[in-house]
Amino acid sequence: MPHPDLPPTDAPMRLVTTIRPYDWGSVTALPELFGTEPTGRPQAELWMGAHPGAPSTVAGIPLNDLIARDPAATLGERSTARFGPALPYLLKVLAIERPLSLQVHPTTAQAEAGFADENARGIPLDDPARTYKDTSHKPEMVCAITPFHGLCGFRDPAATAGLLDRLHLPDLRSWTTALRSAEPRTALRTVFAQMLDDASRPLRDQVEQALLSTDDDELAPYAGIARACPGDPGIVAALLLNHIDLLPGQALYLGAGVPHAYLGGIGVEIMANSDNVLRCGLTTKHVDVPELMRVVEFTPAAPHVVHPGDDTAGEHHYRPPALEFALSRYDLTGEAAHTLPGGVPQIVLCLDGETRLGDDLVLRPGQSAFVPAAAAPVRVSGKGMAYRAEPGAFTL
Repeated sequence: MPHPDLPPTDAPMRLVTTIRPYDWGSVTALPELFGTEPTGRPQAELWMGAHPGAPSTVAGIPLNDLIARDPAATLGERSTARFGPALPYLLKVLAIERPLSLQVHPTTAQAEAGFADENARGIPLDDPARTYKDTSHKPEMVCAITPFHGLCGFRDPAATAGLLDRLHLPDLRSWTTALRSAEPRTALRTVFAQMLDDASRPLRDQVEQALLSTDDDELAPYAGIARACPGDPGIVAALLLNHIDLLPGQALYLGAGVPHAYLGGIGVEIMANSDNVLRCGLTTKHVDVPELMRVVEFTPAAPHVVHPGDDTAGEHHYRPPALEFALSRYDLTGEAAHTLPGGVPQIVLCLDGETRLGDDLVLRPGQSAFVPAAAAPVRVSGKGMAYRAEPGAFTL
């Protein structure tokens, strides 16, 4: 018998969500997007999901608790069988004013080993020096709402050598020679490690000063990082990475081991429900270089852009190579309606205008709802833009 305090699990549930005030966030972007009052503090990430760090609530009950009480109704048999009694994804809206940390995420095997090792060494989960918070990998995808830019994956080493040449610093010759002559993975591993080593601080200072004085368009994104993060070792390491610009509606997928940093813009982000992050730089938080070197994937590769399919008019589906999540965008015109399937746990976010779920639940910009697996197929209508998150295992 259902718990008497629980809301019904056979219909969409309005979520009450949390905005995280990280210092890289914009003070005004989310208030302008959602039509709310600024708080005077950065508003960096709107979280929608059941992550214990900031779970959304339904009628005052944390969503993770609601799921734990009745996983069959909230998640459904297929999701529970594949991912256990937990929502497998976390949905966010990011509003980026200054660079996020340069970071990578582990594979599942690396996360399991690292979590067990830190437990064995007695490092508390809330210790700032703790790296592994859980045993999961953390693939993620960000879909641009405004023009959005960031760093993603290692550039071809020879091309990076050419970029470093544009700084006109003779002391960089050992790095540019290695990047041009060694096997690509070896070259990147060697130079990346040297860039993060304290012995390279004088050379890093030269690079930083050269970036601050350059007017070279190719170096402009990295000069922006130098202005935002003075003295940080990640400034030089960032030069090894591809810079990417996303137009609204374009999406970027990041798998395990891929170094990345988001630099600016507003985007909808979806990820596996994990908090495992290894930072390389552009941060004041814990950096564990030996563990980082073990996790980073040093194979150069172009950014993995995910192009949406257009299955029906106004319905765009992003299907990255991740089992935990998939994302859909709905361009609502006030005319045609869309139907959400039953049997899977879904979150619907209204980003612009008005989104109506069924006949009763109306969402305004920034508002969201959880659609439990036990709900019948739900009609989506309205006028504006909405996003829908769901497990990816059922749609790949």
